[in-house]
Amino acid sequence: MSAQLVIDALDFVRNAGAHHGKITPAELGRLQDYLADQHGRLEYIVSGILDNDGSPALRIVVKGTINLQCQRCLASLTHVLDLKADLLLMKDESELSNLDENGSVDGVLAVPEMDVLALIEDEIILSLPIAPRHLEGECSIGKLAGDDPVGEGHPFAMLAALKKLH
Repeated sequence: MSAQLVIDALDFVRNAGAHHGKITPAELGRLQDYLADQHGRLEYIVSGILDNDGSPALRIVVKGTINLQCQRCLASLTHVLDLKADLLLMKDESELSNLDENGSVDGVLAVPEMDVLALIEDEIILSLPIAPRHLEGECSIGKLAGDDPVGEGHPFAMLAALKKLH
């Protein structure tokens, strides 16, 4: 990552801190394995908030587009990001493990030097589809094969002809 944004998480919440900015996918090193290319632009907002129970949390909002690789045709696929995540700040490992048992709430360990861009990258990676694909009819595989999925040049064309006999 080219830039690093480090905060004291609990102090950030106490002061109702907020930080916003723009980053490119090229600045997020771990995200590279999921991308078709480094084009795109992401805008983020990180805010220190208190949740409904009065517990300290970080709200992460990310909007923008990135290019993933379609798992059908392996071509570039524009993916729109519009995510919002609230991460409860836990004071120690025991609180964090109790939170893991709940499973419905996300949390992170509140450390004095928290890398915000790493948190943003984590949330982006967690929001990505497992197997990104173009919509039906948009994939280049379908365009190359034509409308007939089992055409004359297709390896199963002979089997399709046999199936029609019975």
